[in-house]
Amino acid sequence: MIRPFPRSAVPRRLRLLLLLAPLHACERGPAVPAPAAAPYLDPSRPVDARVADLMSRMTLDEKLGQMAMVERTALPGDRAADLAAHGLGAVMSGGGSAPEPNTAAAWAEMYDDFQRAALGGRLRVPVLYAVDAIHGHNNVRGATIFPHNVGLGATRDPELLRRIGEATAAEIAGTGVDWTFAPCLCVARNERWGRSYESFGEDPEIAVSLATAVTGLQGARIGGSASSVLATAKHFLGDGGTTGGVDQGDTRLGEAELRRIHLPPFAEAVKRDVGAVMVSYSSWNGVPMHGHRYLVTDVLKGELGFRGIVLSDWGGIDRLDGAPHFSAADVRDAVNAGIDMVMVPVAYADFLEKLRAGVDSGAVPQERIDDAVRRILTRKFQLGLFERPFADRSLTATVGSAEHRALAREAVRRSLVLLRNDGVLPLRRTARVFVAGRHADDVGLQSGGWTLTWQGAAGDVTPGTTILAGIRAAVEGGGSVTHAPDGRGAAGHDVAVVVVGEGPYAEYAGDRTDELGLDPPDAVVLDRVRASGVPTVVVLVSGRPVVVTDRLPAWSALVAAWFPGTEGAGVADVLFGDHPPRGKLPVSWPRSAAQLPLNVGDPGYDPLFPYGFGLTYP
Repeated sequence: MIRPFPRSAVPRRLRLLLLLAPLHACERGPAVPAPAAAPYLDPSRPVDARVADLMSRMTLDEKLGQMAMVERTALPGDRAADLAAHGLGAVMSGGGSAPEPNTAAAWAEMYDDFQRAALGGRLRVPVLYAVDAIHGHNNVRGATIFPHNVGLGATRDPELLRRIGEATAAEIAGTGVDWTFAPCLCVARNERWGRSYESFGEDPEIAVSLATAVTGLQGARIGGSASSVLATAKHFLGDGGTTGGVDQGDTRLGEAELRRIHLPPFAEAVKRDVGAVMVSYSSWNGVPMHGHRYLVTDVLKGELGFRGIVLSDWGGIDRLDGAPHFSAADVRDAVNAGIDMVMVPVAYADFLEKLRAGVDSGAVPQERIDDAVRRILTRKFQLGLFERPFADRSLTATVGSAEHRALAREAVRRSLVLLRNDGVLPLRRTARVFVAGRHADDVGLQSGGWTLTWQGAAGDVTPGTTILAGIRAAVEGGGSVTHAPDGRGAAGHDVAVVVVGEGPYAEYAGDRTDELGLDPPDAVVLDRVRASGVPTVVVLVSGRPVVVTDRLPAWSALVAAWFPGTEGAGVADVLFGDHPPRGKLPVSWPRSAAQLPLNVGDPGYDPLFPYGFGLTYP
């Protein structure tokens, strides 16, 4: 990524880089002469020329190393030895993989350590570092956590998504990281799927319009600003349409329907020169996407003209032959299908050995290797990593900044969908408000999965403002707020706000095969409040519609808040009328789970609330 520094510092920075390789080389053996005048080190030359020059100097093993992405914890203590010796192309942090302490400054230091190690290689090729920053820089404690995509889909606001992408990129770059596995442009067609909240909605047009997130993350061009990071369109292709909403399942569709529903958002991302595309775990009509040459090479690279990196998902090539771990055939088939970089993520030496054997035997053509490495190096040069390989500390202070939290609060209030209101909303600031429900005062629950850890967790996982804190701040003199998570003691209040919903979850573990109803503890709280006779406003925190048909008549209002992230005060902004509700359902809300899959345009379409529904205040 481009990190600004005075022009006068450039020669000195380049001299320092030129010194690194001989020093590290001496530790491993005879020093290799540094190509001080190599054209690929000259930033004034065109990127294509720099890539060609560098590739002409690379051994086959150095090229193969560029095709491996490894989890940071898989590397031994002597990072310099393995990163430089294998010439690894990228390092990543999986969900919850963070330095200790988990602070923005510690991330930047860790990043620089990895980069120094990579620069110790013979040709001083910098490493890419990647994370799943899917609703903010969500691996970092203290980062701004935005609403999950399903909530952002309710905003229908492309410019808001661009701004969120821009803010997220600044926080990512402030920790040194170059690459995020976002945005998810899948079109979720069944809310049973545990990743449905990563989708902007059930209609491809929402994802197409909100692909502005790509531009927000990357800027007008890759490397064109200090905070530019690589974006990743995922997961190619059809993962939101699997039978039964099963994660990593099979999408059974004709090609025309696959293209109509699932391809358009990726075509839009390619138009925006997205840095990478991640391949889906799922299959299309029984053929795993990680080995689907037609869709990856012919359609994505050929027909759509994608010029970036095609990346596997975590261990995604392992199951191509139906057996655990990757085999030589898995490696061969995935790379020949068009995957350029493999998220190994642990057994990288074995992967490189099998890939080398495939090239030596002719099973993997040299031309395929060169195409992959050319794509990877092109993105590294575009980001400016050869000139500015270290974290830009001037951006570190943006992590969790007041400006970004204000943007997240705006996104929360824009994402809320008012589904029912008998006139109780907006609330009076002088009202006696009773607040109940386990989600009312819990940042972890309101943020959902992919927050600090992969599956997410309840509790004080990261700094933020809970929904309860927002309500307390909104009530003025003469009013009051009473908080009882279990719902006891509501009688005598003017209104009850009950905040309930789903617990945190992520892929696989988040699949639901039940009736999609409220969790039993939430139902108990709601019954207690209902028995008090106090008008009830239900705020539903969830990653998808929850079946509430039978309970709805007892509620005075229902607000879908999705997983709003760290800025819960945005919910209070709408409840008290500072901002009217503007969100529109990005998904169809079923009357019962038996209706699923339920999508706008289906024969006999009869949801509880239709796609696009959303009330506002008079």
